[in-house]
Amino acid sequence: MLLSLKMAFNASMKALILLGTLKRKGLSNTETLAEYVAEEMKKKDIDVEIVKLVDHVIAPGTYTDMGAGDHWPVIYEKVIGADILIFATPIWWDNHSSETQRVIERLDEIHDEILDGKTSKLEGKLGGVIITGDSDGAQHITGSIFNFLNGLGVAIPPFAAITDLSAKNGKTEEPTRADLVQRFKKDHSKEIATMIEQMLTLKR
Repeated sequence: MLLSLKMAFNASMKALILLGTLKRKGLSNTETLAEYVAEEMKKKDIDVEIVKLVDHVIAPGTYTDMGAGDHWPVIYEKVIGADILIFATPIWWDNHSSETQRVIERLDEIHDEILDGKTSKLEGKLGGVIITGDSDGAQHITGSIFNFLNGLGVAIPPFAAITDLSAKNGKTEEPTRADLVQRFKKDHSKEIATMIEQMLTLKR
Protein backbone atom coordinates (compact mmCIF):
# COMPACT_ATOMS: atom_id res chain seq x y z
CA MET A 1 0.00 0.00 0.00
CA LEU A 2 2.79 2.44 0.92
CA LEU A 3 4.60 1.59 -2.30
CA SER A 4 1.51 2.23 -4.43
CA LEU A 5 0.88 5.56 -2.69
CA LYS A 6 4.51 6.60 -3.26
CA MET A 7 4.30 5.66 -6.93
CA ALA A 8 1.08 7.63 -7.32
CA PHE A 9 2.63 10.66 -5.62
CA ASN A 10 5.68 10.56 -7.88
CA ALA A 11 3.72 10.00 -11.07
CA SER A 12 3.93 12.89 -13.53
CA MET A 13 0.83 14.89 -14.29
CA LYS A 14 -0.40 14.38 -17.84
CA ALA A 15 -1.52 17.27 -20.01
CA LEU A 16 -3.26 16.96 -23.35
CA ILE A 17 -3.37 19.91 -25.73
CA LEU A 18 -6.11 19.58 -28.33
CA LEU A 19 -4.74 21.71 -31.16
CA GLY A 20 -7.47 23.21 -33.33
CA THR A 21 -5.37 24.87 -36.04
CA LEU A 22 -6.79 24.54 -39.54
CA LYS A 23 -3.33 24.32 -41.10
CA ARG A 24 -2.21 20.84 -42.11
CA LYS A 25 1.14 22.21 -43.30
CA GLY A 26 3.17 25.34 -42.82
CA LEU A 27 3.72 27.58 -39.83
CA SER A 28 0.79 27.94 -37.45
CA ASN A 29 0.65 30.66 -34.80
CA THR A 30 -1.56 28.52 -32.57
CA GLU A 31 0.57 25.42 -32.97
CA THR A 32 3.76 27.36 -32.19
CA LEU A 33 2.27 28.91 -29.05
CA ALA A 34 0.92 25.51 -27.97
CA GLU A 35 4.38 23.98 -28.45
CA TYR A 36 5.94 26.77 -26.39
CA VAL A 37 3.43 26.20 -23.57
CA ALA A 38 4.14 22.46 -23.76
CA GLU A 39 7.89 23.08 -23.46
CA GLU A 40 7.34 25.19 -20.34
CA MET A 41 5.10 22.49 -18.83
CA LYS A 42 7.72 19.83 -19.44
CA LYS A 43 10.21 21.92 -17.44
CA LYS A 44 7.85 21.38 -14.49
CA ASP A 45 7.80 17.60 -15.05
CA ILE A 46 4.37 17.61 -16.67
CA ASP A 47 4.00 14.94 -19.36
CA VAL A 48 2.51 16.79 -22.35
CA GLU A 49 1.05 15.53 -25.61
CA ILE A 50 -0.27 17.69 -28.43
CA VAL A 51 -2.95 16.19 -30.66
CA LYS A 52 -3.20 18.11 -33.93
CA LEU A 53 -6.85 17.54 -34.72
CA VAL A 54 -6.66 18.37 -38.42
CA ASP A 55 -4.34 15.39 -38.93
CA HIS A 56 -7.09 13.00 -37.79
CA VAL A 57 -10.41 11.84 -39.17
CA ILE A 58 -12.90 12.99 -36.53
CA ALA A 59 -16.35 12.10 -37.75
CA PRO A 60 -19.24 14.51 -37.18
CA GLY A 61 -21.55 13.44 -34.37
CA THR A 62 -22.27 13.62 -30.67
CA TYR A 63 -21.23 10.15 -29.53
CA THR A 64 -17.86 8.74 -28.48
CA ASP A 65 -17.72 6.22 -31.33
CA MET A 66 -19.19 7.07 -34.72
CA GLY A 67 -18.12 3.86 -36.43
CA ALA A 68 -15.48 2.64 -38.86
CA GLY A 69 -12.70 5.05 -39.79
CA ASP A 70 -13.37 7.38 -36.86
CA HIS A 71 -10.18 8.41 -35.05
CA TRP A 72 -11.98 10.06 -32.15
CA PRO A 73 -12.21 6.99 -29.85
CA VAL A 74 -8.39 6.83 -29.66
CA ILE A 75 -8.15 10.57 -28.94
CA TYR A 76 -10.97 10.22 -26.41
CA GLU A 77 -8.91 7.72 -24.41
CA LYS A 78 -6.11 10.29 -24.26
CA VAL A 79 -8.64 12.86 -23.00
CA ILE A 80 -9.81 10.48 -20.27
CA GLY A 81 -6.21 9.69 -19.27
CA ALA A 82 -5.10 13.32 -18.93
CA ASP A 83 -5.04 15.42 -15.76
CA ILE A 84 -5.03 18.68 -17.71
CA LEU A 85 -7.03 19.45 -20.87
CA ILE A 86 -6.09 22.49 -22.93
CA PHE A 87 -7.96 23.64 -26.01
CA ALA A 88 -5.69 25.54 -28.40
CA THR A 89 -7.52 27.41 -31.13
CA PRO A 90 -7.18 30.28 -33.58
CA ILE A 91 -9.93 32.89 -33.82
CA TRP A 92 -12.07 32.73 -36.95
CA TRP A 93 -14.88 35.26 -37.23
CA ASP A 94 -15.05 35.83 -33.49
CA ASN A 95 -15.20 32.12 -32.72
CA HIS A 96 -13.06 29.06 -32.12
CA SER A 97 -12.08 26.86 -35.04
CA SER A 98 -14.29 24.19 -36.59
CA GLU A 99 -11.79 21.53 -35.44
CA THR A 100 -12.24 22.68 -31.85
CA GLN A 101 -16.02 22.70 -32.21
CA ARG A 102 -15.90 19.11 -33.50
CA VAL A 103 -14.22 18.03 -30.25
CA ILE A 104 -16.87 19.81 -28.18
CA GLU A 105 -19.59 18.01 -30.11
CA ARG A 106 -17.90 14.62 -29.72
CA LEU A 107 -17.63 15.07 -25.94
CA ASP A 108 -21.37 15.64 -25.67
CA GLU A 109 -21.97 11.99 -24.72
CA ILE A 110 -20.29 12.71 -21.38
CA HIS A 111 -22.90 15.40 -20.77
CA ASP A 112 -25.62 12.88 -21.62
CA GLU A 113 -24.19 10.56 -18.96
CA ILE A 114 -24.19 13.39 -16.41
CA LEU A 115 -27.87 14.06 -17.18
CA ASP A 116 -28.51 10.36 -16.52
CA GLY A 117 -27.02 10.77 -13.04
CA LYS A 118 -23.61 9.26 -13.75
CA THR A 119 -20.32 10.74 -12.57
CA SER A 120 -18.54 12.71 -15.28
CA LYS A 121 -15.49 10.99 -16.70
CA LEU A 122 -13.83 14.41 -16.74
CA GLU A 123 -14.58 15.34 -13.13
CA GLY A 124 -11.51 16.59 -11.28
CA LYS A 125 -9.49 17.38 -14.40
CA LEU A 126 -8.15 20.89 -14.96
CA GLY A 127 -8.91 22.95 -18.05
CA GLY A 128 -7.24 25.76 -19.96
CA VAL A 129 -7.24 27.52 -23.31
CA ILE A 130 -4.64 28.87 -25.73
CA ILE A 131 -5.94 31.38 -28.26
CA THR A 132 -4.29 33.26 -31.14
CA GLY A 133 -5.79 35.83 -33.46
CA ASP A 134 -5.39 39.22 -35.07
CA SER A 135 -8.60 40.77 -33.75
CA ASP A 136 -11.25 40.51 -31.03
CA GLY A 137 -12.95 37.29 -30.05
CA ALA A 138 -10.73 35.83 -27.36
CA GLN A 139 -13.04 36.65 -24.44
CA HIS A 140 -16.00 35.11 -26.23
CA ILE A 141 -14.05 31.94 -27.00
CA THR A 142 -12.66 31.69 -23.47
CA GLY A 143 -16.14 32.03 -21.99
CA SER A 144 -17.62 29.49 -24.40
CA ILE A 145 -14.96 26.80 -23.87
CA PHE A 146 -14.74 27.30 -20.10
CA ASN A 147 -18.53 27.12 -19.83
CA PHE A 148 -18.46 23.84 -21.76
CA LEU A 149 -15.65 22.36 -19.66
CA ASN A 150 -17.32 23.45 -16.43
CA GLY A 151 -20.52 21.71 -17.53
CA LEU A 152 -18.56 18.45 -17.79
CA GLY A 153 -17.01 18.77 -14.33
CA VAL A 154 -13.62 20.18 -15.37
CA ALA A 155 -12.12 22.67 -12.89
CA ILE A 156 -10.89 25.98 -14.29
CA PRO A 157 -7.87 27.35 -12.37
CA PRO A 158 -7.21 31.09 -12.12
CA PHE A 159 -5.26 32.55 -15.06
CA ALA A 160 -5.90 29.47 -17.23
CA ALA A 161 -6.21 31.34 -20.54
CA ILE A 162 -3.22 32.27 -22.69
CA THR A 163 -4.26 34.73 -25.38
CA ASP A 164 -2.14 36.26 -28.13
CA LEU A 165 -3.93 38.95 -30.13
CA SER A 166 -1.71 40.75 -32.59
CA ALA A 167 -1.82 42.11 -36.12
CA LYS A 168 1.29 39.98 -36.60
CA ASN A 169 -0.99 36.92 -36.48
CA GLY A 170 -2.76 38.03 -39.66
CA LYS A 171 -3.28 35.65 -42.55
CA THR A 172 -0.90 37.51 -44.83
CA GLU A 173 1.95 37.74 -42.32
CA GLU A 174 4.96 35.48 -42.91
CA PRO A 175 7.01 35.26 -39.70
CA THR A 176 9.56 32.54 -39.06
CA ARG A 177 9.05 30.11 -36.20
CA ALA A 178 11.95 31.78 -34.40
CA ASP A 179 10.18 35.15 -34.73
CA LEU A 180 7.02 33.73 -33.17
CA VAL A 181 8.80 31.99 -30.31
CA GLN A 182 10.78 35.13 -29.49
CA ARG A 183 7.57 37.21 -29.39
CA PHE A 184 5.69 34.62 -27.33
CA LYS A 185 8.51 34.44 -24.81
CA LYS A 186 8.59 38.22 -24.49
CA ASP A 187 4.83 38.68 -24.25
CA HIS A 188 3.59 35.56 -22.45
CA SER A 189 6.33 33.84 -20.42
CA LYS A 190 5.06 35.28 -17.12
CA GLU A 191 1.40 34.39 -17.66
CA ILE A 192 2.31 30.88 -18.88
CA ALA A 193 4.38 30.34 -15.74
CA THR A 194 1.45 31.55 -13.62
CA MET A 195 -1.01 29.24 -15.36
CA ILE A 196 1.27 26.23 -14.87
CA GLU A 197 1.85 27.05 -11.21
CA GLN A 198 -1.88 27.37 -10.58
CA MET A 199 -2.49 23.97 -12.15
CA LEU A 200 0.27 22.34 -10.14
CA THR A 201 -1.04 23.93 -6.96
CA LEU A 202 -4.59 22.66 -7.50
CA LYS A 203 -3.37 19.13 -8.25
CA ARG A 204 -1.10 18.83 -5.21
